Order: sequence, then structure tokens, then C-alpha cells
Amino acid sequence: MSGLMLIAFDSTQQALRAEMLLEYADIEIDLFPTPKEITAGCALSIQFPPTALREVQEIITLERVEIRGIFAQNDNESYTRI
Repeated sequence: MSGLMLIAFDSTQQALRAEMLLEYADIEIDLFPTPKEITAGCALSIQFPPTALREVQEIITLERVEIRGIFAQNDNESYTRI
């Protein structure tokens, strides 16, 4: 895992909610189009650095944000679900 992490969602509402919560926690994030290789119901994903993984997972769990999954970008820029 050398690249960024990505959260995929099934709804835009949950993506925007997660964006707000993560920004409030001062986590560096970017809204990003969901890659074609990741099947999700929402065209928006959130990218974040691997160093923030634990904090992101805690916020997602604590706030009960509904996600499709968290993915890690590999060296060849494909994604693996974690």
C-alpha cells in the first residue's frame, strides 16, 4: 500500500456526511470520482492519506456512516478492499 486510501459509498448523502465529519476532524481529504473498478452506488468517493486510516475508521464507526468499503491504492494504481 503506497498510495492513498479511498472510501466508497452507496449514497451521495452518506458521502457528503462523511466529508463534513472528516473535515471537522481536520483530516486531509479530497472528494474524488469513484474508480470504475470499485462497484458502488455513488459516483463520489473520499480519498485520504494512509496515516489517517485509524482515525477515519473510528469516525465512520462512531458516527454510523454507511459506506461500501475502504480501499487501498496499490503500486499499480488499482484498489484493494481492506
